[in-house]
Amino acid sequence: MTPETARVRLDQFLLARIPGQSRSQIQNWIRAGCLLVNGKKAKTGYLTRPNDRICISIPDPPADLPRPEEIPLDILYEDSELAVVNKPAGLVCHIGAGVRSATLVNALLYHLGPVDTGDPVRPGIVHRLDKLTSGVMVVAKNISSHRALSLQFKNRRVHKEYLALVFGHPASDQGTIDLPIGRDPHNRIKISARARRRRSAVTHFTLEESCGPFSLLRIRIETGRTHQIRVHLAHRGHPVVGDVLYGGKIDANLPPGMQTVLKGLHRPFLHSYRLEFGHPVSGETMAFIAQLPGELLEFLETVRGIRRA
Repeated sequence: MTPETARVRLDQFLLARIPGQSRSQIQNWIRAGCLLVNGKKAKTGYLTRPNDRICISIPDPPADLPRPEEIPLDILYEDSELAVVNKPAGLVCHIGAGVRSATLVNALLYHLGPVDTGDPVRPGIVHRLDKLTSGVMVVAKNISSHRALSLQFKNRRVHKEYLALVFGHPASDQGTIDLPIGRDPHNRIKISARARRRRSAVTHFTLEESCGPFSLLRIRIETGRTHQIRVHLAHRGHPVVGDVLYGGKIDANLPPGMQTVLKGLHRPFLHSYRLEFGHPVSGETMAFIAQLPGELLEFLETVRGIRRA
């Protein structure tokens, strides 16, 4: 360590000196104790000092890294820096607990070829959609584009719009839900406003159409917290139709016809409709739309037909 490299965050210092690694990966190594400063564990935000002795022991990569799999994928756009895909419901974004294959990453590796963004477990992934949420996503094809796109998401410069069909009718045609959320203390699967450690979350909604006992909403989110839209709408008393986890199950008060139709919906009616961001190299504003998938469009048309009958 020299005086010229002092007073730099540890993760940033290492990022400039370990090629091919993302900042998030380096931060994970620091938290895991793989990097020692003067023989002791340090925090990612530690400011380096002259004469610091930094030792690093990079762990071996996991044996079950994702491999290419021939999974159908709707690619809306692709260039040398990124790809935009229309993720179907039911597809997990990357491998994790209990999931070792058949993910979006496996599909990306097959359709795009090798993708190196510094994280061998989640190559290309800049943001995520829930397993049962469909719609438009952007993925990076190299480290520099991954960093640039991730920074846009972090700084809330990405415009994200969703379509959601919810139970009931909001009191106003448009509104904002500003409610910090976090992991539910009583159910680790769920997210809630009762969490001990909460993070800011902001959701804007506009009524698109009233559909009998349901409302079709256009959603814009400033933040991208886990389950944010589903939790916020359920908190307002308007859970997403088909979202069993947050109260969007069959309502006994619905007309019999509506109950029958609802039994055929096996996913939340939540779809990432539009995504707008700046190209990581040119800076050009890019916007992409993924229309409602067939199962949601068919459900919506059936509901409209029942309402008119």
